[in-house]
Formats: sequence, C-alpha cells, structure tokens
Amino acid sequence: MVARPAGSNLTIDGERLWSSLMRLAEIGATPKGGVCRLALTEVDKAARDLFVEWCREAGCSIQIDELGNIFARREGKHPNALPIVTGSHIDSQPTGGKFDGAYGVLAGLEVVRTLNDAGFETDAPIEIVVWTNEEGSRFAPAMMASGAFAGAFDADWVRSREDPDGITFAAALDAIGYAGTSAVGDHAIGAYIETHIEQGPILEAEEKTVGVVTGAQGQRWYEITVTGQEAHAGPTPMARRRDALVGSSRIIDAVNRIGFDFQPSACATVGMIECRPNSRNTIPGEVMFTVDFRHPVEDRLGQMDEVLRTTSADISAELGLDLVVEEIWHFPAAPFADVCVDAVRASAMHSGFEHMDIVSGAGHDACYVARVAPTGMIFVPCADGISHNEIESAEPDDVAAGCQVLVEAMVRLANESGSTNQE
Repeated sequence: MVARPAGSNLTIDGERLWSSLMRLAEIGATPKGGVCRLALTEVDKAARDLFVEWCREAGCSIQIDELGNIFARREGKHPNALPIVTGSHIDSQPTGGKFDGAYGVLAGLEVVRTLNDAGFETDAPIEIVVWTNEEGSRFAPAMMASGAFAGAFDADWVRSREDPDGITFAAALDAIGYAGTSAVGDHAIGAYIETHIEQGPILEAEEKTVGVVTGAQGQRWYEITVTGQEAHAGPTPMARRRDALVGSSRIIDAVNRIGFDFQPSACATVGMIECRPNSRNTIPGEVMFTVDFRHPVEDRLGQMDEVLRTTSADISAELGLDLVVEEIWHFPAAPFADVCVDAVRASAMHSGFEHMDIVSGAGHDACYVARVAPTGMIFVPCADGISHNEIESAEPDDVAAGCQVLVEAMVRLANESGSTNQE
C-alpha cells in the first residue's frame, strides 16, 4: 500500500493517506457509507477545522480569503517564488462519496507530510488549497469560489447567493467562522495540479492506474420551456391538441441524438423535467426541462448548440407550441498547460504506473484555475466509474499511486521554477 517508484527517495505513505481519508469521511458520514457535507454547514466547518489542524501540525501557515478558500503553505528555499499548488474541495453532494474532492485535498496534505519526513526542501513553496462550494449543492452554481478566484464571478455576487432556505452565502460563511480578510484572487500561483477520482469508467475499463488529464470538456447548460394549451384529456380531439409534453418529448429525443451525432466525446443529457399542471386527465400546458451539453472541442460544442436551437424551433412550430431556449451557463472547453501535463506524464512514467491521456468529463476547480495559472490534473480509477453517490469507491493502491505521481510532479515543478518564477 506504499507506492515505491524506482530511484526516488520521496515515497508517500499510502496507509497514512488512506487513514486520513477515512478519518475525514467520518465527518458527515451517511448510513450507506458516503458523506453529506454541504458547503458552509457545521459539518463543513468540522472538516475544515480538521484540515487546518492537520496542516498546522505539518508546519504549514494558513491563509483564508474572503470567500473561505483555505491556503496552507509550506515554505521553500525561495519564499518569493510563486507557489506550486494542489488541492480540491471538501464539500459534497447530499448523497456524496468519500473521495470526490476530499482525495485531492488530502493527497496534497500527504505531499507535505512526505516532504517533511524526508527533510526535503523545495525551491518554490508548496501549497494546499480547499476551494469553497465546488459542488454547488447548497449554493448554485458550482465552483463559485474558484470561479471568483479566476475572475469569472464577482465576489459580492457570490456572497449574495441564497440556498433553498433563503440563507445567503455570506451569512453561512460568517456563521462557520471562515470568512477571511484577503481578497479572492489576490494570491498568485506558479502552477496548480489537482488530483481526483475519475468519476467515470474509462481508466478502470482500460486497466490504467493513472489518468494524465489534458483538459476538461466545455459545457453548456440550458433551461427550455415549451408552452401549449391545457385542456381536458377526454373531450379534446387529438388533432386539436397543443400538448407541451409531446413537443418536449420530441426535443428530448433530439437532445439524445445530438449526443450520438457529435461523437467522439460528446455528452447530451436531460436531467430535470417539470410538467404543469401535472394532472393525469389534463393535457400538459407547459413543460420546463434542462439540457446539459459537453464536448472537449469548443467549436463542436457550438455546433451542438445550433442543432438544438434549430431542431427545437422546428418541432415547436410543427406542433403549434411556444418555445423559449435559455442558456443559463456556458463553460468553455479548458485545455490544460503543457508544462503541467508533461510533469504529470513524466512522473507517472518514472513511477512505473500504467497511464493514459484522458479528458475530464466533469467540471473541477482546476478548470477555473487554468484561466489564471498553468494547470493540470491527475485521475485515478473509481469503482464502476460511479461518483456523486454514497457507494463511490476507490482502491487504496490507486489512491496511493495518484498521490505518488502528485508529489513527484509538484517537486519537479517547484524545483524547475523556484529560482526563476518570482512574485
């Protein structure tokens, strides 16, 4: 359970990493073996407190910005050099798993502990970051705090977001005592590498231990409203109906076809449907549903958008329905920096782990950080590709392998850039 690459004296302690993961998973544990640690709740605070305690025990200083992002810093030989940063998030889905996010944070902690054990001083400082509200389960949208760090969102706008109970982000952050004083984004980064379970089935199916992530898919989210005419299900002839659900079902089928038509790598999903009045003997008068498009090539994502709009308009016109297609979020495809991708690949090769290049199908904090700093990611397999689920699982050896690649990649970047990459 301890990864031991040939020729390296920096070997992470896989058992210690696993023990830390299991200890953190006790906070917000669910009966089915997962976690419920919604952002800025008391259980999120407890997890943050434990992380900060562990980091201070490892000799790190702590800085917290105005949106609650936590930076734990291990100094290097050149304190003015831009830090090499790793991390992820510790908030979860309502029925989340032990590894999503938490693994990336605690892999970073294990990097620091390993460097301490070896008495190894990097040229540039090493930092671990916990990003606030990555999941977006309590406060939407997802990845708000890393997005604000990268300039995608205004900090005041983030603070004004409300959860379903009307509690603002700002009030919740104050309540758990993690509203820092430094401005979000006022923290220069030399490079960033995030370690994560894949959240998909590719690595497991290909029997690879490490995924060298070359970038993340672009995403477009839509809310589509189709409006017809409510009418009695009995007396209204079929030919005179304006059935919003029939029109919506045809558009939903078209969404699925778009996903297949734009292969390889396209994904198209309808995940939510609201039908009104939702009565068994009334013809539906209005349907709202969501569409999630993903593709790693931005131009192809744009073509998917065009087909959706054209096809939806044609279907609605044929059936005499009114149509509103609202794009509520567009996250462009995010290629990662060659310097970080190459460092991860070289570290995987040096460590002797079976690896492959892979594109992230999910959004991660790394996708926003890539806008302001060279960024890469490391994936390890998860059982059956299942995530956002209490049964989410990963093998201890795979978790250790990803962390071993991380420590080598971070040291490589810290020592290559530490003497030249000055703040």
